[in-house]
Amino acid sequence: MRYRDENKIQNIKEKAIEMIAKEGYENFGINRLAKAAGVSPATIYIYYKDKEDLISNIVSEASDAMVKAIFHDFDPESSFEEGLWKQWKNRAAYCLKEPMMNTFMERMRNTDIGNCQQVQINDQMKKHSSTFMTKAHERGELTCMSLEVYWAVAFSPLYTLIRFHQQGKSFGGRKFQLTDEILREAFEKVIKSFK
Repeated sequence: MRYRDENKIQNIKEKAIEMIAKEGYENFGINRLAKAAGVSPATIYIYYKDKEDLISNIVSEASDAMVKAIFHDFDPESSFEEGLWKQWKNRAAYCLKEPMMNTFMERMRNTDIGNCQQVQINDQMKKHSSTFMTKAHERGELTCMSLEVYWAVAFSPLYTLIRFHQQGKSFGGRKFQLTDEILREAFEKVIKSFK
């Protein structure tokens, strides 16, 4: 029996993330991955049943890492403004530190694998934020609204700015870099809309 080569597995995962981030899932294949990773296709099949198993594994690990990063040092008892700002800073830090992973996850979001994983992410997010949201409602800091409206108001501006940053430009090709000042300015507008 072969021993599990963790370095080889990590290299395979990194190359898969890079390929999907750059070219999309629809253009991804085991033979191309094997060539990029410098291994034989048979080596990949030692560790994974098929390409879906490999990608599901990566998406699951990435989801766990993302949720952990988002809620790092997060206090569910904090005020709505403090807690949301902490999430903004953590989300931005994660996406800017892991741009390839962020692009990979964005590309995987609308696939069958991504849709299945979204259930796990939602459960984890609910676990971390239910007390926070309940307290914000009890303190009158947040009114009732659908989850979709809440997310669109609370986080869409942030992810738009992150996307502009990763592209290096915004509308009409204008150069763009996300700064702390821009992040805070956008956050202030979001908080004002909730108030």
